[in-house]
Amino acid sequence: MKILLAARMERCIGCNSCALACARLVHKRMSWSTSGIRIHSSGGISTGFLAINCLACDPPPCAAACPTGAYTPRKGGGVVVKKDLCIRCGACAKACPVNAIYLDFDGSPYVCIHCGRCVAFCPHDCLEMAEVEELRAGTREVPS
Repeated sequence: MKILLAARMERCIGCNSCALACARLVHKRMSWSTSGIRIHSSGGISTGFLAINCLACDPPPCAAACPTGAYTPRKGGGVVVKKDLCIRCGACAKACPVNAIYLDFDGSPYVCIHCGRCVAFCPHDCLEMAEVEELRAGTREVPS
């Protein structure tokens, strides 16, 4: 099982190509508010950027908070999302410890599902998919 890592954010130029790829390819919408990954300035243009995305908690508190089962734990961490079960209550977003679940204008939640579709769209190779087993076993350093 693989998860998305923001592995080399010192290279990020804040172009948001990853966020647009997620919105368009995964969620079939072309809106900043429908992406599972967000890029933020870490304090100004000269200080770099941060990628905010699901950290693949195991067990995921967002799934525990979901009253309808729309968010269910994914093997290796993170969640599987069943949008048809979502009632847009926002409990998942409130439960996320890193604020990585985004609510759009009508309260629909968007979260990284660790599909990796955004990776190819980063022009500076900032993102990567990594094996969960390697990360949890400590055989690979998790980028900070």
